[in-house]
Order: sequence, then C-alpha cells, then structure tokens
Amino acid sequence: MKKLFFAGLLILSGQIAGATGPDAIYLDSSRPIEERVEDALARMTTEEKVAICHAQSKFSSAGVPRLGIPENWCTDGPHGIRAEVLWDEWYGANWTSDSCIAFPALTCLAASWNPEMSALYGKSIGEEARYRNKNVLLGPGVNIYRTPLNGRNFEYMGEDPFLASVMVVPYIQNVQKIGVAACVKHYALNNQEIDRDHINVIVDDRALYEIYLPAFKAAVQEGEAWAIMGSYNKYKGEHACHNQYLLNDILKRDWAFDGVVVSDWGGTHDTKEAILNGLDMEFGSWTNGLNWGASNAYDNYFLAQPYLAMLKSGEVTEKELNDKARRILRLIFRTTMNPNRPYGSFGTEEHALAGRKIAQEGIVLLKNAKNTLPIELSGTKRIAVIGENAVKRMTVGGGSSSLKAKYEVSPLEGIRRFVGEQAEITYARGYESPAVKEQDVKDAKEPEQKVIDPEALRNEAVEAARNADVVIFVGGLNKNENQDSEGSDRKSYGLSYGQDELISALVKANPNTVVVLITGNAVAMPWVNDVPSIVEAWYSGTESGNALASVLFGEVNPSGKLPFTFPVRLEDNSAHRLGEYPGDGEKVVYNESIWVGYRWHDKQNIRPLFAFGHGLSYTTFEYGKVTADKKTITADENISFTVSVKNSGKRAGAEVVQLYIRDKKSALPRPVKELKGFRKIELQPGESQEVRFTIDRKALQYYDDRKQEWVTEPGAFEALIGSSSADIRTRVTFTLK
Repeated sequence: MKKLFFAGLLILSGQIAGATGPDAIYLDSSRPIEERVEDALARMTTEEKVAICHAQSKFSSAGVPRLGIPENWCTDGPHGIRAEVLWDEWYGANWTSDSCIAFPALTCLAASWNPEMSALYGKSIGEEARYRNKNVLLGPGVNIYRTPLNGRNFEYMGEDPFLASVMVVPYIQNVQKIGVAACVKHYALNNQEIDRDHINVIVDDRALYEIYLPAFKAAVQEGEAWAIMGSYNKYKGEHACHNQYLLNDILKRDWAFDGVVVSDWGGTHDTKEAILNGLDMEFGSWTNGLNWGASNAYDNYFLAQPYLAMLKSGEVTEKELNDKARRILRLIFRTTMNPNRPYGSFGTEEHALAGRKIAQEGIVLLKNAKNTLPIELSGTKRIAVIGENAVKRMTVGGGSSSLKAKYEVSPLEGIRRFVGEQAEITYARGYESPAVKEQDVKDAKEPEQKVIDPEALRNEAVEAARNADVVIFVGGLNKNENQDSEGSDRKSYGLSYGQDELISALVKANPNTVVVLITGNAVAMPWVNDVPSIVEAWYSGTESGNALASVLFGEVNPSGKLPFTFPVRLEDNSAHRLGEYPGDGEKVVYNESIWVGYRWHDKQNIRPLFAFGHGLSYTTFEYGKVTADKKTITADENISFTVSVKNSGKRAGAEVVQLYIRDKKSALPRPVKELKGFRKIELQPGESQEVRFTIDRKALQYYDDRKQEWVTEPGAFEALIGSSSADIRTRVTFTLK
C-alpha cells in the first residue's frame, strides 16, 4: 500500500512538473502574488478556469490538480466551525473529531463595544478553522438591525453602521492572519428571512450609503477582506449574488475589492447575470433544470456547463472568466498556497476561555433598581433558578450557525459550579417550548410531542420562588423556528411560551427576582417596572453558563452596552411604523430611509425601553466637561475632544464612553445625533482617565442622494459625549468653515 501511495505521489509530481516547467512563477511563494496569479492563469485551460468557479461538493470547490493548485474548502462559522457534512448532503458526517468551541453570537461581541474582543474572537475562530483545514470562513455578518423580528439578527452586529464598522475590522484582520479568508456576509440589504430568496428591496440611496453599506465598506477597505458573500434578496430587480450595481459598480469599482464574491447557498439564479454581474464562485445552487436534491449535479450549476456553452458559442468572452479566475487564484495564494501560515488549533481551553471573556464583556446589565445584583452569597441560603433557557442547549439549531460544540455549560450548571456548597440551588422549568427535530441529522425523526401543562409548570416555579431568598429566571428566545433562527422571522415582539405571565407571577411571589434574557433580539417587557434586575446574556457559546454566573455573583463587573435599541412596542420601531415589513411577497420598501434604531427614536422623541448604547455597571462613573482643541475647523482639519471620566463607586469597572455628532443645521434632514467614536476604559475606584476622540470631516458628512455624493456642509456642529444614546453627559459646539 505504501509503495502504491508513493508511486501515486511521484506520478502526480511528474504531471505537475510536466505541466509547469522549471519557470513556474506561481509556485514560488517569494514572488509577488499578482505575478503568481498571472503565471498560473496563463497555464490554465478554459475548462479549468470554469471548474474553479463553482462548487464540487456542499462546501468545496475544485482546484487545478494538473498544476498542483488545491481545492477551496468553506465552513459555516460565524460563531464556530460547523461539523463536517457528507460530500453531497447537508447531513452530518458523524466524525468524532469535529466538536468545536462555540463562541458567543455576534450580537454579544458587538455588545462588548471593544475592538480588542473582536480581535481575540477573530484569532480564536481563525485558528479553529485553520486546524480543520478550511480556507474560507463564512462570516462575520454585518447586516443592519432593521426590525427586532428578523430571525438572523443574532448573527449580526446591531443597528449602527459605525459600531459595526469598527467591530468587524479586527475580526477580519485576525482571521486572515491565520491564513483563512473571512467571507463577510450578507451583501447587501438582507434584513429579513421572510421571502428572503426573492424579495426586492427598495431603498433610497441615502439610506443605502449611510446605513446599510458602511460596515461592508470598512470590511473591504480597512479589514481588507478576501471574500464577500452575496445575499439572497434582490436589489434594483436583480439578485444580490449577481447584481451589477452592488457588485461591479460599488464593490469592485468604487471600493477596489480584489477578493472573491461567493454566492450564498442557492443564491444564484441566472448564468448570464452571474457571468457579467460580478459573481465569482457559485455554491449550493438548486441545479438548473433539476430539483435541489439532485445528487452530484455540480456540472449543471449556472457557472458550470451552461457557462462553457456560452463561451463556446461566442455569446460571452473570457474577459469575465479571467477576472473570476484571477480572484480565486489570489484567494488560494493567500490561504492554502501560503507556506507560512500557522497550523491553528482546535477545541482548546484557550479558545474556550477566550469565548468566556468575550461573553463576560458582552453581557449587559439592563436594570438594577434595588441593587439585587450582584448576588451576595454570604446572606443567601436558597436560590431558585427558573426557566427552560437555564438548561436548554443554545449552540444547536438556528440554521447555518448551528454547532456541534465540544461542550456547553448551561446557566444552571454555571450557577451551581459558582455557588458550590455556599447556598442551596433549586430548579423549576416554569415553561417549556415544543421539542423540534434535530438539525442536519440524517433520518432524524420528529420528536414525540408531549402534552405541556403551562399552569402546572408555572405553579411549580412560583412555589420554588416563594421558598427562595433570590430568584434567577432564565428565559428569552431560542433557536426554534420563528424565534432566533435562519429561514424564519419572529411572529411577535413578545416572549413566547407564556413567559410574560410567568415572570409577573414570580416577582409577585418573590420581589427579589432577577430576569436573565438569552436572546439575539430585543423583546417586549410588560413586567419591566415590576422586576428589579434585568440582564441580557445573549447566546454566549460554550462557556455561557460560567460567564453568566461570574456576572450575577459579582466576580466580573458587567460592562456590555446594547448594540441596538429595545423599543417599548413593535410600533415604536421605524420599519414597522413607516416602512414595510415584510412586504407584499415581491417587494419591501424601506420608507423609513435613514431613520433606523436610535435615529428614529431621537427624531420622534420616542422613549425606548432601553436605549442604544445602554448598559449599567456595579459601580458608577462621573463625566467631566468635554473640551475641544479648536472652536473652528476647515474641511481639511481634524478636531479633538477630551473628557475626564471618573469611577465614583466602590468597585473596579469598565465604561464605554460614547461620542455622538450633531449637525445643528443642514440642507437635508439629519439625525439628532450619530455615533462617531467610542472607547472602553477600565478604572479602579476613585480613578480618573482622560478620554480623547479625534475626528475628521468624514464624521461630519452625509450622503446627498440628489448630488449622488458625500457632502461636508459648513455650519455649526455639536459633539455629545455620554454613557448611551439617551444618556448624554456633556457637549461642546464647534464650527466647520
């Protein structure tokens, strides 16, 4: 067998040598990538160029074996590396070595408001992908939070384009340092799951450029992302995966993107559009003329035999094909043919602890009116933990982010580990969601649906609450359909499964109740005034329970801030008040334009349930008066703002200092304020620190859709600094000449 193996290697080596010759520049990693690309391209046949433009399995595309150019292997993984699947099926391959570390959802990362956490996240998940020999990581996602009903909001970074732009860059950079391409998604305007595969998004240019594109632009121009995934929806009547305006005009021409445009799985619909309108690699198509389950039908993909047929007939030239091949070769040379990339690591304690740290920084203390938190164990004998989410696995389900985690510490387990013998822990489920079929498991059967008695579950929980010193309710959403899940949106803004009634009953039985929400979305809280303490814990991955317990019991002082607004009612959200959702089945109109999230709440003076940027601490912070280094600037000058922040409490803690800019008078309507800077600082009790922000004219611009250009308009501006969008502590005025 060994003789046959080595004989095969010799034959392959001989074939490569014969095909390349002694002057194979593309094999010389010391040469510039562009030289290697051109050399490899010149050696490829038309058929080989076409072959690398489409999938050969569910998650891979062909290389060029004759030239020793390897395959590309993608992996789902915005929050962890997906388990191996069968070659031509979605079902798991039942490996025993593919159990990953589950990292927090990107809403949690964004809630850290800390680019250092983003860098740590990218490094850790990049190492996991590299170890599994994947060279394209399908993530991160940066679609804007338009409505709290969107089932995939948990995969993204919130409602504000500046926050998402700042947070996405270190993630990309640190993934790619490992030799793995970050594939930023879903480009663009993918803001709902209902009708996602065909809905035509109608949005004005101002909203497009100011709200929905900035994070993608930052990913390309600052993060230097090597790949971008098109979205399912249409824009200007063309599918986003082959869209002239989005891909050719904006992405490749205006932003000078030199990477690969990858289709979302099943996002390609037309051969000629795919050729001409900017798509480079096609994956997951429901094969042309065949049903989606057709086996090994990759030659029928739009960019396969139909593409070759158009080339041979002369209907299209090789101009576009060569551009696609160059981009794909560039990707390969940056990843699999980079001999200096590290080997990575997988499922390590280091990665698990990185995930815990990110989760700890992202957990948001929403309310703590009676200082119920942190829970002091010295005076606590009995703790009642209540709620299905205290024990429910959250690393599985939800669509393409579903993971086969090495382990997952539940909130109940984390609380029990932390408390140990210091207090008695009792548990009552309180409510229950219907059981669902296990995702991506071959021949998985529908689970037996038992009869759920909500009243009995509630009564049991209330009795447990009555007999406890402290109640910790752990509820929220889950990964079931119509919750936080790919392929479906939420049906309502409220909590499901009778949780609102349960929470009200619990707090009546025991006023010393803490509500912990595990969600990727905002939720209604009709009980908000009755509950003393509320914590947003997100989907926090492998170490979720340990991270939560460390915050609840004061080992870690919470420092997370909300990356999106919690409206009181769904009608307080602009998309539901002004715009259309989910549209008429064919189109959806974003009538709300730029008035997304806190921009809308400010404009209409609507008080949110919890504001964008909001998050409390176990200590307090005092802000001094902000000063500017100039009173007047020109368009070519920078201006700096300085503010002193003091920890005025008795515990060490971290504060996110936020800078917003207001244009006091403009030709077009502008938001009351827009986030343009933030810094997370750690302070000991009594310690002060000066925080300095420097901005340039870009922070003062808006997009004038009449002129089709960015405008810096002279006049008076105001710099506002505070602890959230609704908690401005100090401000200063300046003038742009």
